[in-house]
Amino acid sequence: MLGFDVLFPSLLNGLTTGAVYALIALGLTLIYGVLHIINFAHGAALMVALYAVFLLHERLGIDPYLALPIVVPAMFGFGYALQRLVIERASHGRDENILLVTLGISIVLENLALMVFKSDTRTIDTAYTLATVQIGPAFIAVPKLVAFGGALLASALLLGVVKGTDLGRAIRAVAIEKQGARLMGISVEHVYAMSFGIGLACVGAAACFLLPAYYVNPQVGSGFVLVAFTIVVLGGMGSFAGALVGGLLIGVVESLGGLILGESLGQIGIFLIFIAVLLFRPTGLFGARS
Repeated sequence: MLGFDVLFPSLLNGLTTGAVYALIALGLTLIYGVLHIINFAHGAALMVALYAVFLLHERLGIDPYLALPIVVPAMFGFGYALQRLVIERASHGRDENILLVTLGISIVLENLALMVFKSDTRTIDTAYTLATVQIGPAFIAVPKLVAFGGALLASALLLGVVKGTDLGRAIRAVAIEKQGARLMGISVEHVYAMSFGIGLACVGAAACFLLPAYYVNPQVGSGFVLVAFTIVVLGGMGSFAGALVGGLLIGVVESLGGLILGESLGQIGIFLIFIAVLLFRPTGLFGARS
């Protein structure tokens, strides 16, 4: 039986990873909650943001955390333009078209990255990459602790925007009834683009928190978007609280699964949870029945 001195570090590691998962899933949840579609380009957008952080560090010497004021607005602008100029025009108002368009965008972005950066896996070195902090019997990497705190802060800011601003009220109105929102003078197309932009801004923030302890290659987003989709389903489609709790839970499950089954099999628990939720509670932990 595993002792506390083994389980506690694994639990902390899972929570720190889960917070970043939650931030990525929150962006996906926001896009689903408003547009009512799954953004298949979400993982590719994370890959683009990771490369942006990598290039800022390698070419200009900008620390990944200091890159937040650059990468987050840039990803927001990228998402806004992508929705207004490509997705909105190509979808013709049909949800199935949006799915195909986002899938096509994902394929294009990944192949562009493959053409420019090849298939090499790239990392960065910082003064704190290998630094650790002791918490009880556990030694936790400093980048993971920063990512944990930063992801929770970014999640809180997003929830504050959605709950306490005029934009947030417009987003919630469009999510509930877009035709009624349009009659009240809300520009539905603008809200769609803002939601898409904010969703990609979330992955921009996640990239800044991830890269000091992670890597980037053209396929890196695929694994994250699968986990993020699992979190969205687990928490409840469109539920922000569910995405946050689900992200932390999935992080812990992955960490404990890796401890018990081995690192290569750690994600089995994630997909077992995914199947169980679909079978026994398809609305998710915080989802409401229609």
